[in-house]
Amino acid sequence: MASMLLNTMRGCSVGPSWAMRLGTRSLSTTAQLQAQVQTKSKKTLARPGVKNIVLVEGVRTPFLLSGTTYADLMPHDLARAALQGLLHRTALPKDAVDYIIYGTVIQEVKTSNVAREAALGAGFSDKIPAHTVTMACISSNQAMTSAVGLIASGQCDAVVAGGVEFMSDVPIRHSRKMRKTMLSLNKAKTLGQRLSLIGSIRMAHLSPELPAVAEFSTAETMGHSADRLAAAFGVSRLEQDEFALRSHTLAKKAQDAGLTAGCHLL
Repeated sequence: MASMLLNTMRGCSVGPSWAMRLGTRSLSTTAQLQAQVQTKSKKTLARPGVKNIVLVEGVRTPFLLSGTTYADLMPHDLARAALQGLLHRTALPKDAVDYIIYGTVIQEVKTSNVAREAALGAGFSDKIPAHTVTMACISSNQAMTSAVGLIASGQCDAVVAGGVEFMSDVPIRHSRKMRKTMLSLNKAKTLGQRLSLIGSIRMAHLSPELPAVAEFSTAETMGHSADRLAAAFGVSRLEQDEFALRSHTLAKKAQDAGLTAGCHLL
């Protein structure tokens, strides 16, 4: 998933695309889409003297069963595809982006800052800052919140924010005992020390560590957290289902009307 957020002091029309002005820079779509924006103009939410931060466009890769079509890819490959799709839809010059933020939960250790790797792969300059944030299942939401904060504080005009999760190749580690032995082997100075360490390896050391779906400090799963939250606020199962149905219904209506690129409207 990748989303574009912009700061504009002018009113923003809601339509299939947006024409924005950032200081002296102009971000525009084709003449045909600009005409559609003008004909579908809506009342702006902008207030005098207050920065109007808008979501310009959003794209995402298809959701697929893990271990299938994406099996040979890596997380940054999916994020890169979303970024490239965003550039294609908006015709945005890469150098107009001030910052790139991505959220993720289970990180690939080889590309721990997946936002950076995806941005470079999509052709963005290495001079554009990029960082990755993790906050359980709202990691991508936090990425967007951080993007809004950067714009609101005046540090940035245009920020790309998104999220990526890749379950086809989750990181599986050696056991802690095996890791300690391997690190000690790397420091061993003599053949005798190495042989002694190798001889200490037992079958139990070879048991892998899988990434947990539970929180480390409490061992609580997301389902447990959701049940506690629903109980605390007195939200019934029926109310949750009705809210979900409303969300998807509004998203479909907005998409059919050309107002959104597949983003859910809550």
